[in-house]
Amino acid sequence: MSKKMTKVLVGTTAIALVLTACGGKETTNSSSPAASTAASAAPKKDVTFSVIYATGDPATKQAVANSISAFTKANPHIKIKDLSETTSASYLDFLKTKDAVGEFPDLVEMRDTQLFADNGKLAELPKELQGLFESIPQVNGKVYNAPIALEPPHGIIYSKKAYADAGITEEPKTYADFLAAQEKLKAKGISPIVMGGKDIFHWGFWINKFFMDEVHGDDPNWNSKRSKGEVSFADAGPTKAMTLFTELFTKGYVDPGFMSTADNQTASMLVTGKAASLFSGPWMFPQIAQADPKFEFGFYPVPDQKGRIIVNGLAKPSGWTLSAAAAKDPDKVAAMSEFIKFFFSKDNYAAYLKSASAIPSTKEKISYEASPQLKEVLDLMADPKTIKSLQINAFWGENQMPPTWRNWFYKLAQDWIIKKDFSADYMKKADAEWDAAVKAMKK
Repeated sequence: MSKKMTKVLVGTTAIALVLTACGGKETTNSSSPAASTAASAAPKKDVTFSVIYATGDPATKQAVANSISAFTKANPHIKIKDLSETTSASYLDFLKTKDAVGEFPDLVEMRDTQLFADNGKLAELPKELQGLFESIPQVNGKVYNAPIALEPPHGIIYSKKAYADAGITEEPKTYADFLAAQEKLKAKGISPIVMGGKDIFHWGFWINKFFMDEVHGDDPNWNSKRSKGEVSFADAGPTKAMTLFTELFTKGYVDPGFMSTADNQTASMLVTGKAASLFSGPWMFPQIAQADPKFEFGFYPVPDQKGRIIVNGLAKPSGWTLSAAAAKDPDKVAAMSEFIKFFFSKDNYAAYLKSASAIPSTKEKISYEASPQLKEVLDLMADPKTIKSLQINAFWGENQMPPTWRNWFYKLAQDWIIKKDFSADYMKKADAEWDAAVKAMKK
């Protein structure tokens, strides 16, 4: 990978690229008003609050841990009890388990806001924190989340050497080009795509890519229509989506060890030449660079059948969220608010964004060094031709997916992939499970 970096100045309303040499002189003021405010206004009495955040991605996990460490060092009277754990279970299931054993955190990285808000587990985000962001989606008429970053797109992260060796001279511009590239890679004896199928959440990457292409990119209200019985998974769009998904496996494009490969092993398989690519997001860039700083890789989105680029990228209600129980304690609220201010302060947030290869959500523009691959992502998200959608589980309100359906469907997909017997019957089962879950939610 090239060692050259690009400093990017980014905000929620514009993405401007400022080219500089790596290690060049910083032009931003190192003194952050938000950070100074956080330090001066911190509660004087000792306060402890618990926190949970997703740990599936090592780079992002470390970036959050670094923020917590820096905050507690600057505010020794505030103690943060980190309840986060690395697990192969879904993050939602992990939170449910913590709630069941009485360990629901005071501050949580929330991804299923509608579910937990409906169950009375969340508190509205303090008004002073809401002003840090251009806009935040509301749930039940309230703002609950301080968005940690904007939704990142998924795409193919590929070995430039593997592509070149297979005679692939340019990145695919159509879906047919994409399939042709996988054939060339397979002919060279290398697994075209590695998949971390051991981790249930990884199944959502490809499944949602095709659902967005064939369903949600054209109809963002499809979920609510499904709940009303107006549409079906057996319809042409969803069926085509899962047919395309299945063909990745039946045509031999996915490495056969997918069920025993963890998400955090995919970067290693890429840099060691065991696979030519993986389908994931920009949070993987630091992992790949760390695994082999000299490894050269690229990134491109996979076009849909019509040649469009549809990616995960719309704002959704997620991010740092206060629990309803913790909100009853003014000291905890003050301490958590100070942490959130610190997290989004210019210097700390820039460090987080760089470590996690994330897209900033703040109203204030943030300057940080971006790799060439992340610059490609930022250009993609700034391109007016890019169609931004949401994953099936990310909708809320009337379009909320029954929370139990997601992992059930991912496991169903595992079943038909392993048995190699995908048929319309599986899509009918998806309808039946959705309907049963909706009915259960109304009880």
